[in-house]
Amino acid sequence: MNAVQWMNRTFVFLAAPIMGLFIWMIVTTFQIDMQDELNPKDMTLDTTLQREELYVMANEQLGANVDLANETVQYIEDYYALYEKTNDEISTVSKLITASKQIPLTFYDNKITARLGKPSATIDTKKLRAQLFYINQENFNSYVVKVKLKSSDAMKMVLGGDELGDTMTTLAAAKKHGAAVAINAGGFADAGGNRYPLGTTVMDGEYVQGFQPSQSDLFFVGMNSKNKLIGGKFTKKEQLDKLNPSFGATFVPVLLKNGSSQTIPSKWKTNPARAPRTIIANYKDDQLLIMVTDGYNTNGSKGATLTELQTILKGYGAVDAYNLDGGGSSSLIFNGSIINKPSDGSLRRLPTHFLFFK
Repeated sequence: MNAVQWMNRTFVFLAAPIMGLFIWMIVTTFQIDMQDELNPKDMTLDTTLQREELYVMANEQLGANVDLANETVQYIEDYYALYEKTNDEISTVSKLITASKQIPLTFYDNKITARLGKPSATIDTKKLRAQLFYINQENFNSYVVKVKLKSSDAMKMVLGGDELGDTMTTLAAAKKHGAAVAINAGGFADAGGNRYPLGTTVMDGEYVQGFQPSQSDLFFVGMNSKNKLIGGKFTKKEQLDKLNPSFGATFVPVLLKNGSSQTIPSKWKTNPARAPRTIIANYKDDQLLIMVTDGYNTNGSKGATLTELQTILKGYGAVDAYNLDGGGSSSLIFNGSIINKPSDGSLRRLPTHFLFFK
């Protein structure tokens, strides 16, 4: 029960017996006095005089009851005025407490934003806030989107079509579903002219191809119903079930866990050493950090190594970070435009995409 509800109930609790007592005193006192005065044992022959005396006494008693009633009404009015004043003060204090709770979060957000620089574009709605940053590193160009999810339906993962194995570009997926921001998601395997999601894939809380234990350095990454990034290696379905995944995909490797760099498999250090990358990470306040880098191109970008990205992400304040499908798959869409420079010259058709809605 909050403070306002407590005051409401207290007022009713106190006022009810006072009003009841007031009514009882008026009725019973007048009846008793009238009965006592009209007792036949005390009657005399001078009935007219006695009646006048009784009327006077009754009027005096009635006047006293009226005075008591007025005092009671005044008390109730004073109490109600005090109640309203206290109610307003409690409401003001409640607002101050709520505002004060936001101060540490605001300081933290300002701190992590300052590390990224000045946003080139911002989308801020009831569902999310997405800030786009262009950051040029020594060997590659990168594009970062810091995302604050404000609603449970601000982000989801979609497949590349109506049937498993269908594909579409990330831009096509964003347009089809009306997303404001979009990136490519998990890896895939080609078979029979189709592309099937790699490893464990979850859509709307359901396992698309059943649970597949983590192997060969694969991980699962996605979101739960509380807008929290979840991920890691899972050997049993029950382990992942405990995190209540809403959606997610699979790739390799994990870059950061609890702010610490994870061991990068030797294969992924050299094959290729530098390439376009897509990263999804989170902050301590559950905001998301999306990072897409360009690969070799005529603008001077040579691509990023995973070791470089670990260092950069730690510098940005990221807590957990996961390497999504890269190379020609790396795609970043912001407000209907392709932001990165796809290494294939155009966007690749893919089976899974992470979408963000405004």
